Amino acid sequence: MALVLMAIAAREAWQVVGMQLGREAAQLVIEAVGVLAAAVVALQIAQTITEEEVIRSAHISAPTRVRRFLSRFMVVIVVALAIEALVATFRAAHDDSTELLHAAAMVLAVGVLLAGWGVFIRLNRYAEELEPEAMREAKREDHKLK
Repeated sequence: MALVLMAIAAREAWQVVGMQLGREAAQLVIEAVGVLAAAVVALQIAQTITEEEVIRSAHISAPTRVRRFLSRFMVVIVVALAIEALVATFRAAHDDSTELLHAAAMVLAVGVLLAGWGVFIRLNRYAEELEPEAMREAKREDHKLK
């Protein structure tokens, strides 16, 4: 799916080559960046799942594993949503200002996700202190990825 999304983004970028530079060309470039962000999300999620489930054969039950897995996942999601919010903001600002409320809601959602993720990491650190052996085991498994 990531390859399909990259092809779509490349097609949109190629359309810009034949256009006069202006607002419409800028909009296509911004949309292509949004599609590329979605492709990166798909690739990162596949990589995370492959590393955790196939290479490490890890069972995600220890707090360290949960924090690492969700952190990798959340980084990708937050960045992709932030780019989509930026695309929506540009689109709304140039095309339809009534859509600015939706773009602002997306920006707010990114902020809420970041705050929730921060709280999760903070609370999860306390759980890790209760299980130091899980942290040592997770570090031992990291050598499989090098």
